[in-house]
Amino acid sequence: MRVNEDRLRKAYDALATGDRNVIAEYWAEDMAWLVPGHNQLSGWKRGLDEFLTFMEKVGILTDNSFQMSWEGVIITGDLSADIRHNTGHRAGDRNKRLDIDVVHILRWRDGKVVEGRGVISGDGTAQFDEFWS
Repeated sequence: MRVNEDRLRKAYDALATGDRNVIAEYWAEDMAWLVPGHNQLSGWKRGLDEFLTFMEKVGILTDNSFQMSWEGVIITGDLSADIRHNTGHRAGDRNKRLDIDVVHILRWRDGKVVEGRGVISGDGTAQFDEFWS
């Protein structure tokens, strides 16, 4: 199955459902995800369960305010790049805000994400680390 923009968007929509069975239709059990930076969330998340635990923690730490808007999509072969604008505030502190541009580079196999990496440019990396500290 070739990746296309529709499949990419459905993969993210599946995450939003919180339904592991739906998510597993788009995200491989043996997937890996690299969170950039030097903060409590940084590093590799290995396997779907660890990735979903990470996603749940993002929700908790942001009082479910974390949002990713679509800015663009690039697809070539088994790679996709979704360009996003991420915003949110920390739970308990609405003044501590995240407002950065991010690119997620995803590697696909048989219609499922097997690897993802977040890329943050410029001073967004410092803001990202400060936000999660």
